[in-house]
Amino acid sequence: MNKLVAKSAASLGAFGLMAVPAFAQDAAPAVSPETQYIFNTLLFLIGGFLVMWMAAGFAMLEAGLVRSKNVSMQCLKNIALYSVAGLLFWLTGYNLMYTGVDGGYIGSFGPYAFDAVGGFATDDTGAVAGYSTASDWFFQMVFCATTASIVSGTLAERIKLWPFMIFTVVLTGLIYPIAGSWKWGAGWLDGMGFSDFAGSTLVHSVGGWAALTGALILGARKGKYGADGSVHAMPGSSMPLATLGTFILWLGWFGFNGASQLAMGSISDVSDVSRIFANTNMAAAAGVVVAMALTQILYKKVDVTMALNGALAGLVSITAEPLAPTVLQSVIVGGVGAAIVVFAVPLLDKLKIDDVVGAIPVHLLAGIWGTFIVPFSNSDTSYLTQLTGIAAYGVFVVVVSTIVWLILKYTIGIRVSEEEEAMGLDKAEIGVEAYPEFGTGSQRV
Repeated sequence: MNKLVAKSAASLGAFGLMAVPAFAQDAAPAVSPETQYIFNTLLFLIGGFLVMWMAAGFAMLEAGLVRSKNVSMQCLKNIALYSVAGLLFWLTGYNLMYTGVDGGYIGSFGPYAFDAVGGFATDDTGAVAGYSTASDWFFQMVFCATTASIVSGTLAERIKLWPFMIFTVVLTGLIYPIAGSWKWGAGWLDGMGFSDFAGSTLVHSVGGWAALTGALILGARKGKYGADGSVHAMPGSSMPLATLGTFILWLGWFGFNGASQLAMGSISDVSDVSRIFANTNMAAAAGVVVAMALTQILYKKVDVTMALNGALAGLVSITAEPLAPTVLQSVIVGGVGAAIVVFAVPLLDKLKIDDVVGAIPVHLLAGIWGTFIVPFSNSDTSYLTQLTGIAAYGVFVVVVSTIVWLILKYTIGIRVSEEEEAMGLDKAEIGVEAYPEFGTGSQRV
């Protein structure tokens, strides 16, 4: 049982909203199974490479929001985590998430087997499936990589490279696939009626919980918080790079949400994909405007980093249900997500939780909000069911992540020395500075 089968009832023709006129549907000739196979596979491939491009977005966003002495490290971590996610999702992830879950808590172990050359995929009954299994694997894999990208930004500037990569192996090979199986693999939460269309919780909150536990165990950057409770700003190296990263992520999100329709072989499916694109865009736009307005009111100046994270919060918030809402409902969902970020960022600072790029408010808190509010537009689920799923994912990821982080901390260590942190991880850990012409590490903050 895979994500396509598990979500088909929810994703096809939901609520009749934005429906194609009846005469057009009645007059439309039937599409052959071969044509459906081609278009469904094409949707997975296009959506997959758009989500893969989000890896570049995360890299540029993080490169812009860290200090110049840590930019190369963030670039390295992002290409490395994407590569590790691909290998681990083939080795264990896909089968853990989709094979043999059958209403339970975990799938099966073992590498994923692609279609034979020139062959067709088959479903659980042995019938020819409506898409290439290789395209399905690729689309699911890039979601897995996105989860790891969330952790990278939060823990930037003070975590060692190799402990981070070991955690990425566990996250992409075990934590994310097992958690994903509960809904998208037709596991126990799917049977309860829990709804998460494209991953506000399954991707974003899972990554957010892992990032939060890591931040608590790792500790804040040296000098970030004073003994008197003061917060010392550590501005990022490049707002143009951070802005570029946000636009890349925004573009990639159309594949993230749109291709999660998981079918493009009918007029209804294509209409739904189009509606998802529109709602996704409107939620992000609302997030930007709300973040700008609130920072102007609260701080008397518009904060560009809040505007960028406002867009991302809007995108995360609408991801749990991008099909059912009206345009106004999408604007509300995205706008509230951005407001959560504006108020959560200073709250984390008061709690001395150092999140370099704001990933915890954007991905964890906005992800919780987006998942909880699904019944606002989708009456097929309930707020209680949504809360059950949110809590289940939180407990599972926090417990397992904490165990892994603590094992790493007390064995090989997870934090660089104070001298290495002051020098910058570009020089201390990888020996390649992003901006060597700017001067020596001692001359830069």
